Amino acid sequence: MNVKVENIEKNVVQLEIEVDAEKFEEGMQKSFIKNASKFNVAGFRKGKAPRKMVERVYGEAALYEEAINIVCPEAYEAAVEETKIDPVDKPEVDIKQIGEGQNLIFTAKVTVRPEVELGEYKGIEIEKVEANVSDEDVETEFKAIVEKSARIVTAADDREIQDGDIAVIDFEGFIDEVAFEGGKGENYSLKIGSGQFIPGFEEQLIGAKAGDDIDVNVSFPENYGKEDLNGKSALFKVTVNEVKMKEYPVIDDEFAKDISEFETLEEYKADLRKKIELKAEQRAKHETETALLDKITENATVEIPEVMINQQIEVLIRDFDMRLRYQGLDIKRYMEAYGIGEAAIIEQFKPRAEGDVKNQLVIDKIAAVENIEMTDEEFDEEVVKIAENYKQEVEEFKKHLKEDDIEYIKKDLVAQKTIRFLMENAKQA
Repeated sequence: MNVKVENIEKNVVQLEIEVDAEKFEEGMQKSFIKNASKFNVAGFRKGKAPRKMVERVYGEAALYEEAINIVCPEAYEAAVEETKIDPVDKPEVDIKQIGEGQNLIFTAKVTVRPEVELGEYKGIEIEKVEANVSDEDVETEFKAIVEKSARIVTAADDREIQDGDIAVIDFEGFIDEVAFEGGKGENYSLKIGSGQFIPGFEEQLIGAKAGDDIDVNVSFPENYGKEDLNGKSALFKVTVNEVKMKEYPVIDDEFAKDISEFETLEEYKADLRKKIELKAEQRAKHETETALLDKITENATVEIPEVMINQQIEVLIRDFDMRLRYQGLDIKRYMEAYGIGEAAIIEQFKPRAEGDVKNQLVIDKIAAVENIEMTDEEFDEEVVKIAENYKQEVEEFKKHLKEDDIEYIKKDLVAQKTIRFLMENAKQA
């Protein structure tokens, strides 16, 4: 196999790869074996015709696609290894020469990891973030725990809807007295204040009671996402079927026993403070490290390929969608509620994605310059920690680790060591 490398754009290279005719012939034979059952040749049972007969009837090109799919990926990976390029995206492949008895020649155009020019990264002055925890912080966290311990119960028929209640409603929407598609629902559980419905809808239910019929007047956002609804005023006829409310537990020693291993409320709150203080210390440490890394990144110069930014945007949007789902929403309903489209979401995450990618590139470069590597012992220790977090046996957890998972763990460990190195070499005020 022969490989030529050409830099055709900034951070884009093109490999011209020539595969020996013998190697491509192996791919053709594998293609024939895999697809033999698809060919029907007169005089032979389906799938039983020899390759030469198949090629005579269907043409040699009938086997090309599968042969290319067999040969090119392996040749490309070998070319990447030989040329030491670092691709960050899938290649664009173009076949230049193919045929019986000929070497296969194809090009692979691919974006590669950009070069980073480091600026000053040792001796950077930073201000250490302090981890302060107040009584108010502890009480706020405790109130959140009490909130989670509340039960949802049906309210009395004469109780009015309040913010935070769940209203079980029937509704139908009208524009100019005509019902519109998608504007009707029955026995829908709507948490008041959740923002699930368009602005102004939920607030107008406050004060109503079970059995009430209410007219709710709202306006759809200009960029709601549906042409027939954008900016339109609408009337929703709503019937309140049921009102559900939260019933809170009595806060005493028995409550502490129910939700923890402690005998008294005082002991439980003391332990809660310790946990909050630990989180605050971890948060302060992270903020200090982030401030240091931001300064170091500002000192570095790198031209980031658009594809790397787009990949990171996809990661951030997936994470955001997952967080929304924990809150009972998803990204589609979020966009509808705030009247924004996919393009706006992408633009929202783009600056952070650019920062994330640049930070990672700078960390990787410093790790390479300073010869910061991960040891086998460190990897094993990290796997044990992760397995414990997932409450799994270590050996069982290892069995399910994929190659990508292993690479991610290794890369993260090197990044952690690099950040520790930077902190050790920083000047903290």
